Amino acid sequence: MNETRDLIIGIDLRNDSSQLCYYDRNADEPRSLPVKVGSSQYEVPTCLCRRVEQKDYCIGIEAEYFAREKGGFLIEDLCGISQSRNTVQVAGEEKQPWEILAYFLEGMLKLTGVAEVNRNIRCLTVAMESLDDIQVENLQKAGKLLEIPENSFIIMDHEESFYYYIMGQKAETWNRSVGWYNFDNNHVTFRKMVMSSGAKPVMVKLEDPIETDLNDTDDEQRDADFYTFAKNTLGNELYSSIQIDGTGFDQEWAQKSVKLLCYQKRKVFYGNNLFAKGACAAGAERFLTHKLKDYRYLGSALVTKNVGMDMRIMGAQAYYPLIEAGRNWYECRAEYELILDGTDELIFVVSPMGEGDKKKIGMRLPGLPKRPNKTTRLCVKLQYISQKKCEITVTDLGFGEMFPASGKVWTEVTRW
Repeated sequence: MNETRDLIIGIDLRNDSSQLCYYDRNADEPRSLPVKVGSSQYEVPTCLCRRVEQKDYCIGIEAEYFAREKGGFLIEDLCGISQSRNTVQVAGEEKQPWEILAYFLEGMLKLTGVAEVNRNIRCLTVAMESLDDIQVENLQKAGKLLEIPENSFIIMDHEESFYYYIMGQKAETWNRSVGWYNFDNNHVTFRKMVMSSGAKPVMVKLEDPIETDLNDTDDEQRDADFYTFAKNTLGNELYSSIQIDGTGFDQEWAQKSVKLLCYQKRKVFYGNNLFAKGACAAGAERFLTHKLKDYRYLGSALVTKNVGMDMRIMGAQAYYPLIEAGRNWYECRAEYELILDGTDELIFVVSPMGEGDKKKIGMRLPGLPKRPNKTTRLCVKLQYISQKKCEITVTDLGFGEMFPASGKVWTEVTRW
């Protein structure tokens, strides 16, 4: 590892095994980090062990050993834990879900061999198969527990990680459509990544999934099933590349299928480190490379509305942006203070991503204390709680000793 003080790290957190990648600045690409120096093992069992005698935690193979041989307390199903707000019993103690996640992520980061790695991180990106609001909350709290700065901690699902992985490759790999086959044993999901043309920024999205089940007892029939599925999903369209990941694909049985996938010299790639590399590439894009400034990924977590306010700033009337469209909902938040001028409500200006008509949405503040004009100071917080819902919290701060704060708080959840 050639960078130890400015680390860009990606972690693919799955329920069975997890992986870590770091960004190699000399090679200008993400690199997988082996579990042990010099080994070719990159997957870490996703489990955590509370070592009673040492009063600490370990992860992966070491966790399995201490639980099996030394009476340690083994914690598994970390992805399930991430989806809950319930406490977890660990060796007679109650632990919050985000604490469990923090202990595991800390153990993963120790694989880098860097002392005080959390203080030397430029960016940590964690990718999971999918994300709901509870998982986002738990992961964000885990990041805070690890003392990783909020703007240096990125969360994403596998779909977005796939985008960053693909776009980090050479252009001939993605300048046309990209096909993606994800294997989960005998279950296969196909997604196609497509781009808009003639627009800036270029919009990139994954089309809706197509799924099938393959024969799980006979290899020849399994190959025939996948051949038919690939033929139907690919059709006659030209693809820059075909990407295959997951558990269940093997060239030993996929003889006929592989020939079809490689038809017309299509580039076909198979690997199990796609999402860790994609997570790492996302961090490098945000803090280092900036190669994708003319592209925008249209994922299911994307906020598509700009939110701001018209207000007087330094004596001049101006638009003040609060939430910028084009970011994931769990990254969209704003906090600011203002002084009311001739009104007892807040007016937000909302416009769609790109060009479009603006509309104004009001939020009333019932019970607002009566004070002379320009003597009511408010703190306004905006925080998205899902892709469509934004929570607005307004607190009355008063106006110095002359008009003390009333302690009133107004909260509203809106769909712009």
